Amino acid sequence: MKKYVFYTLLLAIFASVTLTGCKYEEEECDCSGSEPVAYETLTDYLKSIDMDINHVLTNTSGQKFVMAAPEDGDLSSKWIMDIRGADDFASAHIDGANNVAFGDILNAAATADKPILVVCYTGQTACYATSLLRLYGYEDTQALKWGMSGWDSQFDKWTPNCKTLNDANNWTSSEASAESFDAPGWTSNSTNGADILAERVEAVVAAGFKTASGADVLASPADYYVNNYFSAEHYTGFGHVDGAVRINPLLIDDCSKLDPNGKVVTYCYTGQTSAVITAYLNVLGFDAYSLLFGMNGLSHSNSFWDAGGVTNHWGNDSNPMSLPTVSSN
Repeated sequence: MKKYVFYTLLLAIFASVTLTGCKYEEEECDCSGSEPVAYETLTDYLKSIDMDINHVLTNTSGQKFVMAAPEDGDLSSKWIMDIRGADDFASAHIDGANNVAFGDILNAAATADKPILVVCYTGQTACYATSLLRLYGYEDTQALKWGMSGWDSQFDKWTPNCKTLNDANNWTSSEASAESFDAPGWTSNSTNGADILAERVEAVVAAGFKTASGADVLASPADYYVNNYFSAEHYTGFGHVDGAVRINPLLIDDCSKLDPNGKVVTYCYTGQTSAVITAYLNVLGFDAYSLLFGMNGLSHSNSFWDAGGVTNHWGNDSNPMSLPTVSSN
C-alpha cells in the first residue's frame, strides 16, 4: 500500500513538471503544435490591447511616433528626454531638457509629468526609444524628427552620413519573394502577456540600439535578411539591396515572413521608421537591426527622389532649422 501511494505521488509530480515545462520551455515542448508558446502569448496580448506595429507607429489617438521641431522652438508642453552623451548635452541642449542615459529611459519615463519627447543626435536612437516607451505604456511618447541635427545646423550629423553606396553588384530592381518561417523560439519567466511584454521591453532596452551600416549590408547582403519598408512603387523605383524582400505593412501576422534565425535588417528612407520597427521586432524575439540613415545613407543621389516625389530627402526637402539652445557649462 505504501509503495502504491509512493508511485502515485511520483506520477503526479512527473505530470505536473511535464505540463509546466510545456508552459515555459516552448523551444523543447510546443503545446500549440505550431508556434512557440511565449511568442504566441505575447503577440495575442499585443493584439488584444491594440498594440500591433501600426499602433506604435501611429497611436490610437492618431499621433505619429515622430514630430518635427516647432518653428518657434517652443516645447514647453513636452517632457524632453535628451539621450545624447552627457558632455554633448552639457554643451548645448533644448531648454528644459532632461539628460537621460538610454538604459535609464524606462525609469526616467515614470517621473515625467508631461507627454515625453525623446531627443538624440539624428532622430534614429530616439525613435528606437520611442517604440519601446510606447510598448511600455507611454503611448503618447514621440521622437524629435531628425534629432538635434534638425534643430540647428551646428549639430548636423546627417550631411556627412548621406552617401551613395549602391552599385550594380548588389543593387537591383528585381522583386524578391518572401518565404514563410516559424515563429522565434524563446522562453520567458512570465506566463501572462502583460508581464512578458514588460520583461521583453526591459531586455531590449538593456541591450541597446541594434543597428547595421549600409556599407556592411551592401558588401554582404546574404549575411542578412533584409526588409525594404517601402511602397511597391518605391521598391522598384529606387531599386533595393539585392535579395531584399518588401514587407509593408509589417503587422504581427506578417512577421511569419521574417527569418527568426537570421539578422533581420529593416530599412526605410531615414532610419527613423525602421528604428521603431526594429525595436518592436526585438521585443518579439527577432535578432533585428535598423539600417542607419536609411535610403539617405544608401543612395542619396538616386534620381528617384525627385522623379518619384519622395520626401525625407536630407539636404533637399529636409534641412536643419535655426533654433535656440542653452548650456549647462
